[in-house]
Formats: sequence, C-alpha cells, structure tokens
Amino acid sequence: MIFFRAMKQVSLLCGFVLVCSAQAPPNPPTAEEAARLTALIQSSKRLPWPGMPLAIQPKVAGWNSDYISSVATGPKGETYLINRNLGEDAVVVIDAQGKMVRSWGKGLYTIPHSIRLDPEGNVWTVDSGSSLVLKFTPQGKLLLRIEVGGLPERMKGRARGTADIGFGPGGRVFVADGYANARVLEYDATGQLVKQWGTAGTGPGQFNLPHGLVVRDGVIYVADRQNGRIQRFDLDGKYLGEWGHLGKTFSITAGPDGNLWIGTHARNLINEAPGWLVNVDRKTGTVIGFVESPGLHSVDATRKGEVLSDPGRGNLNQVLWHRQGR
Repeated sequence: MIFFRAMKQVSLLCGFVLVCSAQAPPNPPTAEEAARLTALIQSSKRLPWPGMPLAIQPKVAGWNSDYISSVATGPKGETYLINRNLGEDAVVVIDAQGKMVRSWGKGLYTIPHSIRLDPEGNVWTVDSGSSLVLKFTPQGKLLLRIEVGGLPERMKGRARGTADIGFGPGGRVFVADGYANARVLEYDATGQLVKQWGTAGTGPGQFNLPHGLVVRDGVIYVADRQNGRIQRFDLDGKYLGEWGHLGKTFSITAGPDGNLWIGTHARNLINEAPGWLVNVDRKTGTVIGFVESPGLHSVDATRKGEVLSDPGRGNLNQVLWHRQGR
C-alpha cells in the first residue's frame, strides 16, 4: 500500500504554476472551500480498490524513470507511460507484470507531459515545454507532428504550453493549451488547425490552466485546473456548463461505463499534495465514489473498469493500480 503523506494546506501562490495563464481569480481558494470538498468526497462511497504500486522491470540495470507524468492503458493489457528522465526514452510500454516491453522518444522532448491512446490504438504524446504533439504507432513509429506554437513573445524561452489531448469522432483532435495560453484547439486527422477557443479568465469559456481534457458522447470535458472547475463544451466549442464543486482537477478520463474519473484535491494545497481519484457521473457531476491517491497528474481506466494513475512525485519506477477487491 502506498504511504500517503499528510495533506498540508498551503495558500496557493502563482509560483506553484510554472507560468500563470490568467490573472488570479476573484474567488481565491479558502479553507472553507477545502472543507466543503473534503466533506463531499468523504461522504461518498470509499471504493474498495486499494492503490497498489506496479514496479517497472527495466531491460537494463540502472534505468530510472524520474517523474512519471502520465499513463494510458492499451487494449491488450499494456500500459503506456511518459516520464521526465531526458537521458532515457520518454515513452515506455510495460506489460501487466510491469516488464518493460519497448520504449522510444529519447531526445524528442523537453518537458514530457501527457500520453493518450486514440480509438484506433495510436499513441499520442504532449510535450509542454515545446508545445509539440506527436502521434506514433504502438511500436513507436512517428506518424504525425503538430507544432501547436502560440507561446507569447514575452515568455519565449521560459514558457510551457500544451498540457493534454483528446479525441472526437472522424479523427478530430482537441488539445488543452493551458500553461502559457488559456485555450482549447481543434485539429483534423491530418494535423491541420481547424479552430480554437478560450481566453484567460474565470467566465464561461475562459480558462486558468486547462490541464486535462477528455471527449465522451459529443461532450468535451476540460479540467480548468486553477479555476477549480470542469467546463463542458460541445464538439464545436459551445459552452454547455460547468461543475465547480470538484476541486483543483488535474486529470480526467472516461471509464468503460462512460462516467468520468478525475484526479483532484483542494485548491489551497500545493500541487505535490496527495488527494483523490474520484468517479463522477458524466451527466450530472455527482460524485459516485473515490479512492485516495498520491498521484493526481494522470488517470486512466482499463476496459475492466480498473483505475491506473501516475504514482506521484518522488515515487520512481512504478505506476499505481487500483484494482477492485485487492
């Protein structure tokens, strides 16, 4: 069982975000807000899915993952992860026992951030340092390169950009561009920009670090992290509403039943603090259940409904599985 560090409530300062994409919101995080979130989560069902670390068995001795930023489950039981040891391959594939199957990507990234599999099983990665999106086959052959760009001139050389990626019907690709910008972009299957929306702020369709994104049944769910909400849009970017009761949401995915899993904690905690993986009704935003987790940056669900997450900062060479009844 992963040992959970004590949650230290610390006022959120801009320094905990490498680059602030918007001005401070008019509703700064408070202890009362944190207490409401904690009460909401703990009044829901604690799921009997203990978090168990799955150790990565490297091909060579001395391999080190550094920070595992993002994880994704494959259709054949494999797990894809992206890690920030720039001296090694950024993309690593392991089997159900943790054995490293293959890897690639050394030298392609500056700050590896997100990894996702599209409905066809292709592997997409997001590099927040260069605002670069890359598409690979499951074996690591490069298929597409999207240079998102758009870093503000005043921030060039020190800014971060893109954060996450999601997939719509007909090959549509949506990118959360949240660090130096405050927008969502749509690309077609060939990597051509179709449109974008969003500005910095706290109003409908505005963002303060859109950090996670998933598409389900014609709805785009965007984790607007520093604003402490999940915004919902249709496939054309029309604002559909938001949920502001689920905390500082880092990550978001859809399970096989269509409901959402998010990684979240209170807004007045530092980003390294542990929190919860929360199962959420995708239509109402109602909390269904939760598990505690030290890693919130990335969450994914297997076809069996099991939950996989990053292990949290400092927990090297492993991913975290939540398996029912274990």
